[in-house]
Amino acid sequence: MSDTAEIKASPMETHSALPAEETERLTREIIAGLKTVFDPEIPADIYELGLIYKVEIKDDRSVDVQMTLTTPNCPAAGELPTMVENAVASVPGVGVVNVKVVWEPAWTPERMSDEARLVLNMW
Repeated sequence: MSDTAEIKASPMETHSALPAEETERLTREIIAGLKTVFDPEIPADIYELGLIYKVEIKDDRSVDVQMTLTTPNCPAAGELPTMVENAVASVPGVGVVNVKVVWEPAWTPERMSDEARLVLNMW
């Protein structure tokens, strides 16, 4: 079994063999790590841009991340997944990190948080 945190969705349900406190700590710190990754072309972090679709923390502490890019032609397509992998892997207690870029559902500006909208002046 594993614990899945749907980013920007309802509160996380814990179905993991890891203690709830540890899962919550890992989730908080993984999100904090994701917020350190910025698309080089956009002055907002990838988490607030809504580019992270799913983070799954498994019983063995490995982490699967599903993310997208603002466009398939994104100039940072080669480097952003590696930056995400490194940010998540830097969290104490995290095992192997697997990042998968997905294109469905397609990213739209509606996925951005209010914080990203403010930074980008997109109201």
